Amino acid sequence: MVKRILIALVCFAATGIYAQNGSVSPYSYFGIGDLRAVGTVENQMMGGVSMYGDSIHINLRNPAAYSQLALTTYTAGISRRELRLKTFEEQQRTSITTLDYLALGFPIAKKMGMGLGIMPFSSIGYNLTSQSVDQNGSTVTNAFTGEGGLNRAYLSLGYEAFKDFRLGATVNFNFGSLENRRVQSVEDVQFGTLDDRESKVNGFDFNFSANYTPKIKEKYTLYTSVLVNTQANLVSENTQAIGSFSSVTGVNIEVIDVNLAAQNLKNTEIKIPTTTTLGLGFGEDKKWFMGAEYSFQKLSAIQNDFLEVENLVYNDASSIAFGGYFIPEYNSFDSFFKRVTYRAGLRLDNTGMMVNNKEINNFGITFGLGLPLGGSFSNVNLGFELGRRGTTDASLVEESYLKINLGLSLNDRWFVKRQIN
Repeated sequence: MVKRILIALVCFAATGIYAQNGSVSPYSYFGIGDLRAVGTVENQMMGGVSMYGDSIHINLRNPAAYSQLALTTYTAGISRRELRLKTFEEQQRTSITTLDYLALGFPIAKKMGMGLGIMPFSSIGYNLTSQSVDQNGSTVTNAFTGEGGLNRAYLSLGYEAFKDFRLGATVNFNFGSLENRRVQSVEDVQFGTLDDRESKVNGFDFNFSANYTPKIKEKYTLYTSVLVNTQANLVSENTQAIGSFSSVTGVNIEVIDVNLAAQNLKNTEIKIPTTTTLGLGFGEDKKWFMGAEYSFQKLSAIQNDFLEVENLVYNDASSIAFGGYFIPEYNSFDSFFKRVTYRAGLRLDNTGMMVNNKEINNFGITFGLGLPLGGSFSNVNLGFELGRRGTTDASLVEESYLKINLGLSLNDRWFVKRQIN
């Protein structure tokens, strides 16, 4: 049964990962879009805290946790986001459903585990319109649309170097395309102008982690972790077409390809700076856990020569996350609800983006349930996040959102050597 579910997930991912438009946010207009490389539903519902690992769940953000896996584990997550987009003058509602990750993890030796998978890294999906009045008193309309994004395939390895001290490394390959279009029309003018840009992007980055989890008085565990996501050096192959079209029929009149090579913009680099995360937590195994993490990134060093945007400045970014879980009685025979895992958390993100001289920040509150499946170690994870990003100041957009997450964590004994035939 578990293998059938896995095959269905693989088929779904084959179409879902590549075909989905993973964002409807106006803030995906900036940079390479909305960054979506997140943890599993289990970690997301603890505010995004990623230091915790156990023997039956995959931890996508902390490769050192793979060393704890005792069973083969495959996991998949989908989410639906309901948004209210609000400006100073008006508001509208929209929604989107996406596949968030598909991953496999398994033990390969004593105190060593491996994982691999695929997930979206960033998503672009916006449709914006701005109007102004030119020197002749005519209304000038600019329409901006974009779609696409980057996917991420990864391979991880975790190893317990000595008692309670674990190390991990992940290699990520990022790939995809970014498409952006600007169309300008002027009132009572027959022809408008267009500017189409496309970037085909690929490149590597690496994650390294170290976890130290000593016992305190035999019953409790102290959790400490350091995670480093190295600078992503992405190569972008760019094309640009400009031209005119009929404002009446919408048909292109004349479109030419820009000689980007003459401007040294045919092939450019996108550099996404290193992110470092420090974590500290405390808990009782299979009972409860609480922890906090602080992440920082020198985002002011980001580089993207081809897709520069007016009124955007990058400052250094940071985030603070708090979260934990509680299990009333993990091995209860008489009560299903005593075996349920209850998770909650919150996070505050300073995205580092300054648009129209206003900081774009994000705040979210998370909570969810881990529901055991029968008498196995597998479980279904349901989570919710309520949050707000952006502001209505300076003609910007405030996003209020409800995110609903559904994740499957399925366990089997693949790759585990039988002791008795």
